[in-house]
Amino acid sequence: MDSCQPERVKRTRQGCIALVIIISVLVIDQIIKYLVKTNMFLGQSIDVTSWFKILFVENNGMAFGMELIGKLFLSLFRIGAIGFFCWYLFKIINKGFPTGYIVTVAFVIAGAAGNLIDCMFYGLIFEGSSYGPGGVAGLVPFGQGYAPFLYGRVVDMFYFPLWTWPEWMPFVGGDVFFGPVFNFADSCITCGVIVLLLFYTKTVNMGLHYNKPQESGLSGVADEKN
Repeated sequence: MDSCQPERVKRTRQGCIALVIIISVLVIDQIIKYLVKTNMFLGQSIDVTSWFKILFVENNGMAFGMELIGKLFLSLFRIGAIGFFCWYLFKIINKGFPTGYIVTVAFVIAGAAGNLIDCMFYGLIFEGSSYGPGGVAGLVPFGQGYAPFLYGRVVDMFYFPLWTWPEWMPFVGGDVFFGPVFNFADSCITCGVIVLLLFYTKTVNMGLHYNKPQESGLSGVADEKN
């Protein structure tokens, strides 16, 4: 029996898990964005609870609505970053990295790709959303939307105004504690990065030269035995 067979099976399983995660995140993210884009006007808010709202906003920038650099540069940067992480994911699967680490990288890739889809295609297939009841967007023939390729706006909708700081507090008085509006893709990126920082820092620092804990003495790095 081929001694490498168990490793091949593990790599295949990890690749399938990563692919399922990426596809699932993209499908869920795009369904949510489509429903918001085609049923709500800009600025419309739906109260789910007193501390959670569906608030439709669009942005040209990065996660949580940040706008620091030009739109075209940002879109091209996203493409390059996603390409790099896809290459990295392929490498770490083939080098026997832990399944948990591969899962977190897959979530980051999927989240970045979800927002890139907005930038690439939403401007080509949607009318421009606007404020007021008449501002709900609809689909249009491909290429007849509100913006050219790579210039589409990212749809955000999750808003958690947990509380408002007292007016007397310096700098933050009167502001909402957590003000950003974000989407499902943003949350996947954020959760993936947090898990990487909390549980896989040593693994990240190994680059592409992963050694199992029992071989390297790095007991802090989780390893998948199955």
